[in-house]
Amino acid sequence: MPPSVLRNIKARAPRPLSKTEIISQHYLAEFLFFYRQESATYHKIFVKDIEGLLVVRMVLKARLISIILAVTTGLLMTASFPRVDWGGFAWVAFVPLLYAIKGVSPRASLKLGFLTGLVHYGTLLYWIVGVINHYGHVPTVLSVVIFMLLLCYLSVYPALFAVAVSQLRERSLPFYLIGPFFWVALEYIKSFLLSGFPWENLGYSQYDQLHLIQISDILGVYGLSALIMAVNGVLFEFSNTNTAWRNRTLAWKPLVGVGLVLCGFLAYGAWRIEKTDRIIGDAPKRTVALVQGNIDQSVKWLPSFQHETLRRYATLSTDALKTSPDLIVWPETALPFYFLHDEDLTEETLELVRTSGVHFVLGSPSFRRTGQRTRYYNSAYLVDPTGKVVGKYDKVHLVPYGEYVPLKRYFPFLGKMVEAVGDFESGQKGQVLSWGNEKIGILICFEAIFPELARSMVQNGAQLLINITNDAWFGRSSAPYQHLSMVVFRAVENHLAVARAANTGISAYVDPVGRLLDQTPLLEEAMRSRALPMMSHESFYARHGDIFAIGCILTSLILWIGTFWRRFVHR
Repeated sequence: MPPSVLRNIKARAPRPLSKTEIISQHYLAEFLFFYRQESATYHKIFVKDIEGLLVVRMVLKARLISIILAVTTGLLMTASFPRVDWGGFAWVAFVPLLYAIKGVSPRASLKLGFLTGLVHYGTLLYWIVGVINHYGHVPTVLSVVIFMLLLCYLSVYPALFAVAVSQLRERSLPFYLIGPFFWVALEYIKSFLLSGFPWENLGYSQYDQLHLIQISDILGVYGLSALIMAVNGVLFEFSNTNTAWRNRTLAWKPLVGVGLVLCGFLAYGAWRIEKTDRIIGDAPKRTVALVQGNIDQSVKWLPSFQHETLRRYATLSTDALKTSPDLIVWPETALPFYFLHDEDLTEETLELVRTSGVHFVLGSPSFRRTGQRTRYYNSAYLVDPTGKVVGKYDKVHLVPYGEYVPLKRYFPFLGKMVEAVGDFESGQKGQVLSWGNEKIGILICFEAIFPELARSMVQNGAQLLINITNDAWFGRSSAPYQHLSMVVFRAVENHLAVARAANTGISAYVDPVGRLLDQTPLLEEAMRSRALPMMSHESFYARHGDIFAIGCILTSLILWIGTFWRRFVHR
């Protein structure tokens, strides 16, 4: 081999590594090995963190959507009632909530139902804060706290409804079957528990739908509540069904079924209106005049304003005489003194009655002494043309914290919101007043929202219902409109006309099929006069009461117990 080639080969041969270089390469190899392993581990952790964040984001998004759906139901429910008065919303209002509680835990259903209640009752009853604050002389903050306590109590009912129907649906019971029973059961319980507060039950949202509300003479307002809930349930189940034609076909069956029930309600309503109108045409008539004095609540009880109050009512009553009335009705506590006890003011009032020559219904506080005790009442007097008192009705269902203080020993700071010396006491339920050969029943203030009170009067022979009220507490809020909407059902349920005299409005008449007639504006002096039928035709509801609502309670208990009993047996 040539020397030049040999030299090239030796030059290319690897140089032996030193000990230091060998150690360095060893550590470098170890570093690279562990780096790859650690990188893989951190990569897995990073991926898991990203996945976890995505899950959290999805959960939060789902919860936010559920909250929005629950709030939407609450707002739609409120919009179904006066003053928004879009009653059509009631038929779809619960669909968002049913989506929100679908497939969630009982705890989540409870919270979502409770939220719906807070939103609904908070926006429906907002005017209570002003009443407590202004007339109860309670500080604003405390007024809000009291209002929130009421909201929490009322919200328990939609919360219980949500948890009940969501759990039963998980056991293959559709909403349109279980929803109506549970909702009506809870509405009925709310009407008497803790003295009862059935303000604007679901069915009242349809007060201006004459053909629909006629079913109330059989089922009461609860029949409409059940139908509305059934429609909500079937719309949810239909929209929730997957798009396969077979499943859509099956979903049509309950839709058609509920549609037929709705058509049945409407057909019955058309028949009932036609029949009742014929009875109205044959019934004897009496002309009833309503006087709306529009006395401001802040001056109503001032001694210096008492004569002005009588002067205003005397002027309006004189105008009413031009219509030749048989009866003139003054509102609740129109007389701001103790009638028959304050001699000068009583004589001034009776002189007006004698001069007029017609019967009067006069609202006034009253009292009766028994031994060392004085009992106070919110009363209505029937006075004949000679000035003789021929009947007196004492209010039965008193307003908590307005006319009496429940649990006074526990809440001494919550005084009454009326100008009176002591707590009012209840009168005799079902009492009617004899007006010549006829009988009338009187409902004072919010007694008109309790169906059983009107029904008890009809059972005792009442041929006409008179509602006297003082809604001055509520100003121009939605409360007077809501109050009036519920009076409509007392007429329909009992096949009787209702004459309503309100201090500041809304005064109106309701005929036996629920037509609102001659409404007065709010916060104006007004007088109305109309001939009303004296009816003696008892309805099914007047005779038998809330058997439908009681049946819903029993059905709900059977469904609940039966479902969980099967679950227990099959464990």
